[in-house]
Amino acid sequence: AARLSYAVGHFLNDLCASMWFTYLLLYLHSVRAYSSRGAGLLLLLGQVADGLCTPLVGYEADRAAGRCARYGPRKAWHLVGTICVLLSFPFIFSPCLGCGAATPEWAALLYYGPFIVTFQFGWAATQIAHLSLIPELVTSDHEKVELTALRYAFTVVANITVFGAAWLLLHLQGSSSSGPAQDVSVGDQLGVQDVPVFRNLSLMVVGVGAVFSLLFHLGTREGRRPRGEEPDEHSPLVAPRPQPLLLWKHWLQEPAFYQVGVLYMTTRLIVNLSQTYMAMYLTYSLHLPKRFIATIPLVMYLSGFLSSFLMKPVNKCIGRNLTYFAGLLVVLVFAAWVALVDTLGVAVYVAAVLLGAGCATILVTSLAMTADLIGPHTHSGAFVYGAMSFSDKVANGLAVMVVQSLHPCPSELCCRSCVGFYHWVMVAVTGGVGVLATLALCSLVVWPIHLRSRDPGDRP
Repeated sequence: AARLSYAVGHFLNDLCASMWFTYLLLYLHSVRAYSSRGAGLLLLLGQVADGLCTPLVGYEADRAAGRCARYGPRKAWHLVGTICVLLSFPFIFSPCLGCGAATPEWAALLYYGPFIVTFQFGWAATQIAHLSLIPELVTSDHEKVELTALRYAFTVVANITVFGAAWLLLHLQGSSSSGPAQDVSVGDQLGVQDVPVFRNLSLMVVGVGAVFSLLFHLGTREGRRPRGEEPDEHSPLVAPRPQPLLLWKHWLQEPAFYQVGVLYMTTRLIVNLSQTYMAMYLTYSLHLPKRFIATIPLVMYLSGFLSSFLMKPVNKCIGRNLTYFAGLLVVLVFAAWVALVDTLGVAVYVAAVLLGAGCATILVTSLAMTADLIGPHTHSGAFVYGAMSFSDKVANGLAVMVVQSLHPCPSELCCRSCVGFYHWVMVAVTGGVGVLATLALCSLVVWPIHLRSRDPGDRP
C-alpha cells in the first residue's frame, strides 16, 4: 500500500503533461482560432517557465530539508505544486473569461499567461518533490528500481486515460452534433464547437489527478534521513580512497557533457515536436476525422511502451550506440515514408507504430547514456539532469515558435498552403532533427563517453 500510494503521486502531472504536449497548440489554433504565432508564443512561455522553475525549485526544496519536520519538506512542496496545478490547468483549456468578439487577440493571450506560468511552476515543484522522495523512502537499489517502475506504470495509465477520454468525448460530441440535415464531414472537423470537449477533458484530468494526489498524501509518510551507520566487525579497517569530487563547474569543462547534451536535446526535439504536430498533421494534411487525434497518439504510446520491454536485452546484446541508431533508423524510415506519400489511409496506424517505437527507443537509450555520463558522480548528477532538462525545454519552445512563425496562413486558420506545411513539418521534426541526432551519435562513436581528468584511476 505504501509503494502504491507513492507511485500515484505523479499521476496528476502525467495527465496534464500528456494533454499539454498533444493538444495545446491544436486547441489554441484550431479550436479557439488564435494565430499560429500567438499559440506558439504561449507554448514557448510555458517551456521557458518550466526550464527556469526546475533548478530553482530543486535548490529551495533542498534548503527546506530542516523545515516542515512533521509533514515532510518534500511532501509540503508536492502539496504546493499540486494546488498550483489544480487551480491553473483548467483555465488553460477553457475560453477566456470576459473576452468577447471585439477583444483583441493580444489581450486574450495575455489572459492565459499567468495561468501557464503558475501551472509550470506547480508541475516542476510536484515533479522534483516526488522524485526526491525516492531516496528518502527507501535505501536499497532494488527498492528504488521498484518505486521507479511503479511510477512509470502509472505514467502509462495516465497517457492511456487521456487519449481514451479524448476519443470518447470527441465521439460523443460528434454523434450529438451531427443531425440528419447536417453534413457529417463538417462535424468531423475541429472548430469552436469542440470547446466543451477540451474544457471537460481538462476538468476530468484535474478531478482524477486530485483524487490520486490525495491518496499519495494520505498514504505516504516522509521520514527523516537515516544517520550514518556505526562501524561494526564487518566494517573495513581501511576506508576506500575517496573519488574525485566533480562540481558543476567541472562539468562545463568536459567535452562528453556537451556531446551527451546535444544528443539528449535532439532526442527530446524529435519526441516532443512529433507529439505536438502529429495532431495538426492528421487534421490538416491528411484530412482525417477528429477522432484520429486521440487514436493515433494512443497507438504511438502503446507501441513505444511495448518496445521499451526490449530495451534491456537489446542494449546488452548490441550496446548503447547501436541500440540508439536502430531506434533512429526507425524514425528516419517514418520520415521518408511521410515525405514520399501524400495520403496514408489505413497505413497511418503502421506509421504511428513505427514512430512510437523509434521515439521510445532513442529516448530510453539517451537517458541511459546520461546515466553513463554521470557514473559514480551522483552528488552533482542533479546539475547534469537540470542542465539537460533546461536546454531541452528551451529548445522545444524555440523550435515551436520558429515553426509557428513560418505558418503560411497568417490571416486564416488553414489555407491551401497549410496542407503541405504540416506535411513537411512532420518530415523536418523527425527526419531533419534525426540527421542532427545522427551527427551527435557519430561524435560519441569517435569519442566515447569519458571524463578526461576526473575518472577514478586517471591519477596515481
